[in-house]
Formats: sequence, structure tokens, C-alpha cells
Amino acid sequence: MERTPEETFQAHVRALSSGDLDAIAANFAPDAVFITPSGILCGRDGVKRGIGAVLTDLPNARWEPRNPKFADDVLFLEWAATADSTHVDDGVDTFVFRDGLIHAQTVRYTLLTSTAS
Repeated sequence: MERTPEETFQAHVRALSSGDLDAIAANFAPDAVFITPSGILCGRDGVKRGIGAVLTDLPNARWEPRNPKFADDVLFLEWAATADSTHVDDGVDTFVFRDGLIHAQTVRYTLLTSTAS
């Protein structure tokens, strides 16, 4: 039995929290697209490069998904994340699911430098 979009997304969140790029990419279709303002990355290797860049921007981040909106096989998600020296308050992703995998993801965020208080 294939996973629902909600189950696939939960598996993605668990893999993302682990930082394991192979585990993250396993939730994506082999021909997935990962779209950012910087360009379009294709396939699981492209997903690893794209998410690897996000994880580099936000090392060991604490992720805060906000206001997920599922419509059939599409998810709109706002998010925030806090790392030791950087943070994001305005993250926005869109996911397209099919056959228990992520077929497309868009990512947009503004990386901010955290200041010591």
C-alpha cells in the first residue's frame, strides 16, 4: 500500500531532522524536481544538492512547520527554522506528491544572521 501525501510528508520531516541526505532523497521520485529562486535541480541527486544547501544554511536547525495546507496531492507549507548563527522566519514550500513520493518541491526563504543577545 502506498503512502498518503501526509504520510510521505511526515517521513520527509523525520529524514530532514536526521540530516541524512540519502534518507531525505529516498522520499522523492527518481525524476523529481527541486525548484528554488536559484534554479531547478533534477532527480534525487539534485534534491540532495538543493536540500544540502538548505542544511548548510541552517546547520542543526530546529524546524517549525507552520500552517500546512493539503489539497489532494499538493501541500503548501510555511515554516521557520533556527540554527546557532542563522534563522529563517519566512520559509515557504510547495510539494507535489504522487505514488507515495514527492515529485516536485519549491523552496523559498530569506536567510538571516542571528545576533547574540
